[in-house]
Amino acid sequence: MSLLKSITGRFQKYSGTSENSQDEQLRTRYYKANFNQMFQTVEDLLKADPSFRITSVSKDHGEISAELSGRVPAFLTATVITTKSYETAVDLHISTEKFSLAGINPALKQELVKIYEKLNRSHTFIGSGKYGNQ
Repeated sequence: MSLLKSITGRFQKYSGTSENSQDEQLRTRYYKANFNQMFQTVEDLLKADPSFRITSVSKDHGEISAELSGRVPAFLTATVITTKSYETAVDLHISTEKFSLAGINPALKQELVKIYEKLNRSHTFIGSGKYGNQ
């Protein structure tokens, strides 16, 4: 069953992070920062990357949406949530309409990992999937 799931998973046109993801790289990430700092960092990071075009910013909901043009044209939603004082979670979700014979999901996952790597350079990384088993 696991083998079948991994094979079919390659062809999913969606990837995203969550608290309980089985994939360690796709777990919600936590940073030592307040909401405003983290939200601004995510927005600046997407603005600085020429392959992203921000389509919507909702600070009230903690969401930033952007279109990705490049090797894999896709749509990204970043969600920033404060969990405690100076502890902020960032979830990323990405989807595409593109099809690949080899499977598009690994390319989508790689885009999410690249964003998290940039965030790790900007803020102190606390952990991932911290509250998934509570």
